Amino acid sequence: MAILSIDAGTTGISVLVVNRAGKAIARGYQEFEQHFPQPGWVEHRPEQIWQATLEAVKQALAETPEQPTGIGITNQRETILLWDKTTLETIRPAIVWQDRRTADILSEPKFESARERVLELTGLPLDPYFSSSKLLWVKRNEPQHWAGVTAGRIAVGTVDSYLVARMSGGRHHVTDASNASRTQLLNIHTGEWSDELLDLFEVPKVALPRVTASYGQLAETMPEAFLGLSLPITGIAGDQQAALFGQAAFEEGDAKCTYGTGAFLLKNTGKKAQQPENGLLATIAWQKPNGERTYALEGSTFVAGAAVQWLRDGLQLIETAADIEPLAKQVESAEGVLFIPALTGLGAPFWKPEARGEIRGITRGTTKAHIARATLDGIALQVYFVFEAMGELKRLKVDGGASANGLLMQLQADLLQCQIERPATLETTALGAAFLAGLGSGYWESMSEIAELNPTVATFRPATRDEALIEAWRKAVETI
Repeated sequence: MAILSIDAGTTGISVLVVNRAGKAIARGYQEFEQHFPQPGWVEHRPEQIWQATLEAVKQALAETPEQPTGIGITNQRETILLWDKTTLETIRPAIVWQDRRTADILSEPKFESARERVLELTGLPLDPYFSSSKLLWVKRNEPQHWAGVTAGRIAVGTVDSYLVARMSGGRHHVTDASNASRTQLLNIHTGEWSDELLDLFEVPKVALPRVTASYGQLAETMPEAFLGLSLPITGIAGDQQAALFGQAAFEEGDAKCTYGTGAFLLKNTGKKAQQPENGLLATIAWQKPNGERTYALEGSTFVAGAAVQWLRDGLQLIETAADIEPLAKQVESAEGVLFIPALTGLGAPFWKPEARGEIRGITRGTTKAHIARATLDGIALQVYFVFEAMGELKRLKVDGGASANGLLMQLQADLLQCQIERPATLETTALGAAFLAGLGSGYWESMSEIAELNPTVATFRPATRDEALIEAWRKAVETI
């Protein structure tokens, strides 16, 4: 027996089959396309996400004879999808969390006057990052699609809701509390959709999914729809909350940073939402079946691993993402080159949706090694400013693909002046979804049992911090 974990990320689908020891005994992965129809717009084709999910699950199940007893789902958050409740066909591309098209909408007087109230109810600032304004954009610009939403024929949801709908043949329209808290339509203090917010963003409640716990008996797959499998879906969480769970950050004050497409630092704040300040967010980390919620403070930076992908695909300075570490090690420093990776705006703690990426300080002596080093500096510096806003932390658990970069992790430890701990399994997003699903299905009995399953295997201790680099980068951000 095992747990099937599906991690529906921004650029691809990762699937793990996880055994009772918390080890991934089989894997599958399938990328899907990114679409950029206009500057600042980012879209996905939902059918491509679904087909990638099916393919990645097939790959993983083909690697092991173990039969899954439950399914965990974790996903890119805030991305919105619309689909026909009967046919399950999507009626337009998904608008991705990185998309900035709604910046002008959120500068309108009605939103400016509601800014503090929205933050109070949701823990989130007004920013194109979240789902709410994306839906309002669809209403205003595609009335032919919105008519079906208002009539109740078209479902609205995030990626988790869409996958559950497809896997269940349309029988379930649900989302868990952690994903719902990222739509900016949920009152995070009550765990319910807010009529006040629905009115503000003009979203009909009839189209939204039912909000569930993050683990338990949440839905069931239909064999005809999902590779012949009839299984309970027993865990769902947004990707960053799942990573917090996968790091076993169960105690108040525990913190982790995931280096994926973006970099996301979360700190467990216990049973009560902490009013965010200094550009941070408050969010629901997970909700138990009895309704008890654990909250987190979060600092979200939009571009981390995506900056390395841009060096690979856009500038073609490297052939693979892993090449950046040996290239950056060719120089002792970036020698004055600064990279501000605002390729999709700047997130926490700056919140500058209009910002664009910049590389500064180039001279005749600048090489691609200096640009590679400046890229790693830029990723680590974004996290430094989030860390600074969050307050003192003695240690930080890290995960995600870019955390395998030892140079980046050492740069991060030096900047933060705290110990960095890297676990045995870096895929903690998928692992967290597996842990939630295992709790929900009874595969594991308790969180204390789970806490022993992903131990630290590498530690990075801080050396000297480059204060001049911090100040140069801070000043550069102020001017963009």
